Amino acid sequence: MIDGSKANGRSIRVVVVDDDAFVAASLATILSAEPDVDVAACGENGEDAVRLYDAHEPDVLLMDIQMPGIDGLAAAERILTARPSARIVFLTTFSDDEYIVRALRLGARGYLIKQEVATIAPALRSVMSGQNVLGEEVVGRVGKLMGSHAASTGQRGAQSDGLLTEREQAVVSLVAEGLDNKEIAAQLYLSDGTVRNHISTILQKLGCKNRTQLAVWYYRGA
Repeated sequence: MIDGSKANGRSIRVVVVDDDAFVAASLATILSAEPDVDVAACGENGEDAVRLYDAHEPDVLLMDIQMPGIDGLAAAERILTARPSARIVFLTTFSDDEYIVRALRLGARGYLIKQEVATIAPALRSVMSGQNVLGEEVVGRVGKLMGSHAASTGQRGAQSDGLLTEREQAVVSLVAEGLDNKEIAAQLYLSDGTVRNHISTILQKLGCKNRTQLAVWYYRGA
């Protein structure tokens, strides 16, 4: 994996926002121990997130969702409206269905679960190299929830863009549900090699780098 921070010769500047001051301080300590991460500031609510983002212009805003006053999602919407290129990664204990849907649709670069602490620094590096990141628990659940969300709105993300063939749309939807190539092949009565070729073509068409980005593309359109 490309280390985005090392590639441009500087540390990743991060702002951490969590309504639990102990959690925010602990995250800052953990991340500051990384040689390529610089924690610029910590905040406790959505108002802090907006203010600190404007003050520090971090590379990544690492933020909780459920906070008093303006929550993380509302703060992210305000920041992204003013700065569409902002990199926001949600770090929360809540893998709530609606939170995940809203975060992806807003344009968040990642959705991680706090219990997966060891994944945070690598996730920041991935975000800096242009990737989107989803926690393991989120990837494992998000396919079903996005499927039900799309059904309730009468849409499917992979079908709305018009770039993909019907077969490619089917492959994308199964990738988004977390199936591997063998499972997709069994579902669609294809060979593993054909599935690999389809995924390679789809990634090229959509400008995605990997399956996670492909899933995020799909969910955002749902």
